[in-house]
Amino acid sequence: MRVWVDLTNTAHVVVLRPLVELLEARGDEVELTVRPLSHTIELLDDWGHPYTAFGEHGGVRRADKARAAASRARRMVAFGRAHGPFDAALAHGSTDLPIASRVLRIPNTTMFDYEWALAQHHLNCRLANRVLVPEAIPPERLARFGARGTKLVRYPGLKEEYVLHGFEPDASVLSSLGVDRSLPVCVVRTAPSYALYLGGSETPLLPRLLERLDEEGVQTVVLVRNAEQARDVRALGLARVIVPGRAIDARSLVAFADALVSAGGSMNREAAALGTPVWTMFEGRMGGVDEQLVREGRLRVLNDPADVVVPPRTSGEPRRALRTRDPSELLRLALGAPA
Repeated sequence: MRVWVDLTNTAHVVVLRPLVELLEARGDEVELTVRPLSHTIELLDDWGHPYTAFGEHGGVRRADKARAAASRARRMVAFGRAHGPFDAALAHGSTDLPIASRVLRIPNTTMFDYEWALAQHHLNCRLANRVLVPEAIPPERLARFGARGTKLVRYPGLKEEYVLHGFEPDASVLSSLGVDRSLPVCVVRTAPSYALYLGGSETPLLPRLLERLDEEGVQTVVLVRNAEQARDVRALGLARVIVPGRAIDARSLVAFADALVSAGGSMNREAAALGTPVWTMFEGRMGGVDEQLVREGRLRVLNDPADVVVPPRTSGEPRRALRTRDPSELLRLALGAPA
């Protein structure tokens, strides 16, 4: 097979890399396209897989997003014509690949695990041949997008349980950041404020949380989305706060951390899969996956920074996934390909 994979956000590199590697291991050819955003390019460069980058993020305003999306979709169609033909296309949340695939008549699958990005899903689900989501999302929430019947395919567990298959935490991430392992360690992830469903929202709890953790003697590593967020965090002048200057091995960091507080989604679920205590300060409407994790006690909602307790562990050993799942099964569900 020749498969086209589009990556439009940092998390997509982590999610789709195991599937790309499975395809290539069995002899299939994969072309990667990428939209530069946050640390996406850095993660791809660390991976070392060839890719073609074009397009830009439109910002938080709906009209600007529409212009940026239309421009990139045209370039995606041109890329597909120049590099095709393709037998299949796959993306996790890309709004550009379903458009190009429909124009070029390429069977395509869209994946996601958060159902309230309404504008995105109204487009993607209607243009996709297959919609792949976790079983935790109630199917009645997806029917409005045209994801019903045989088009809708659901997988068990968290996508992170497939991503963590075979994962071994690397302690070098701690030394590379200068983390003081004698202190309790908390990882904080900032909000994807550029997402349309958040409308530019930055988490108001963040400064209070960081100040309280610093007062409590906690070593805090803040994983920001962009240079503006990095500048704002550093401006707080907190002695025990570390802001990495580029993409890092976040999964290993979370495996060694004593706690995670995140305004995003994927890192919350990674922590839940690893058994790391995790609080969410996400500003948007909670999705079905997080609702399930809250019910199970694997995710807590942060209402007050005082609720976060970060006791240091006596063992320096990393946490390992409580359960992993074979990514070849996810690939089979995504493309109908042999496991």
